[in-house]
Amino acid sequence: MIKNPLGLLLSGVIVSFGLSPLLAQAQQTVSDAQVAAMVEALRLAAPQTKNPNDGYYSEWQVKPETLRGWTRTCLKKELTPTQFENNPAIARQVVSCIARRELNNQFRATNNNEIASVRGAACWWMTGSYKGCDKGFTAAYVQKVVRFYQQQRAKPTASPSRSLPAGRSPSPN
Repeated sequence: MIKNPLGLLLSGVIVSFGLSPLLAQAQQTVSDAQVAAMVEALRLAAPQTKNPNDGYYSEWQVKPETLRGWTRTCLKKELTPTQFENNPAIARQVVSCIARRELNNQFRATNNNEIASVRGAACWWMTGSYKGCDKGFTAAYVQKVVRFYQQQRAKPTASPSRSLPAGRSPSPN
């Protein structure tokens, strides 16, 4: 028999509120800036085959069988490789969608370790696995992605500024 039901209720509320910040932290998602940096890093690090008919599409060098599933997931419709190749904005949108998903997966897996998350996502991007990119070509690729990612993250973000006509300076008021 419960002697003080109000006390039990209050204890439950206190415990719930006490756990809320922990749950929010565990469900934290990556920022748009992190996704944009990852997308650009993947683009810059994409292997260049020098063969226009190499079977890979867009600046991110995506395989046709991969992009079909990605476009279904991100656009809710399947695009052909040619449609993907010929529309850089759509390609960036799809790559951003997948990069966000994979970075979020890695942030959870690494307890929000940003660089470890980038490494895992870059390894997955190249091999389909989050681990095993510690030697050879894949290790070099992952390091390249991390370097480009860090460069992108180090760039100052654009801040809104007021445009003034030529020869005018802002008034002190």
